[in-house]
Amino acid sequence: MTEPVVLVEKDGPVALVTMNRPQALNALNKALRAALVTTFQTLAADPETEVVIFTGAGRAFTAGLDLKELGGETAASTEADGEKIDIGAVLHAFPKPIIGAINGFAITGGFELALLCDLLLCAEEAAFADTHARVGVVPGWGLSQRLPRLIGLPRAKELSLTGNFLSAQQAYAWGMVNRVVPKDELLSAAKALAKDILTTEPTTRQAVLTLMDAGWEDTLEGGLAREKAWSQRHMAEQVKADAVAERRRGIMDRGREQTG
Repeated sequence: MTEPVVLVEKDGPVALVTMNRPQALNALNKALRAALVTTFQTLAADPETEVVIFTGAGRAFTAGLDLKELGGETAASTEADGEKIDIGAVLHAFPKPIIGAINGFAITGGFELALLCDLLLCAEEAAFADTHARVGVVPGWGLSQRLPRLIGLPRAKELSLTGNFLSAQQAYAWGMVNRVVPKDELLSAAKALAKDILTTEPTTRQAVLTLMDAGWEDTLEGGLAREKAWSQRHMAEQVKADAVAERRRGIMDRGREQTG
């Protein structure tokens, strides 16, 4: 029996999604892209799922598009093509926090998928590379726009125009990833972060995530206006005195716990 190319492990409100073509460095052939699209569309519609952890099996997160398939060396899946397997668009529209647990190489299209995650945790041996210009394929999942915004235009140009690798440690120093941990601690760190996210109030959490994502693609003026309108509506419709008092006590307890 053929093993599925995407594994999903549910632990209550947290879903662990693992790309599972380790023998091919999780290269994104049509079958894997189609399975990822279906998986993330299903999780987006699942009311139980609140946070997703996204990782890869083996020594790569993903090496990007399957160049053997793209070059005609191996047969392509006929299950889906074109817009139906645009995993970039599906991740961009995904309405819940995605924690990228970057276990190894994230190359080209894999780099793009990593940048579509909301938070990035990296194993110490993880590394990123944009080889679009070396392969002869123009980015289509947002790398040319997101990477400069995260690390600055000159650094992004250096990476994309050379195809050189970026270590996890350097990515952290440049502010691209949240933290770097030993590989055997990667998933436990991601799950701990998911647990922290789940302690926040769900409606407000969703509003903050949506505002940040919308502001990323807007001007500061537009983002501030949107935030003000959302805040006023939320205050009128969602904020209740007794709930705020209870949450305040929880915040104080958590603060004492975290600061000693």
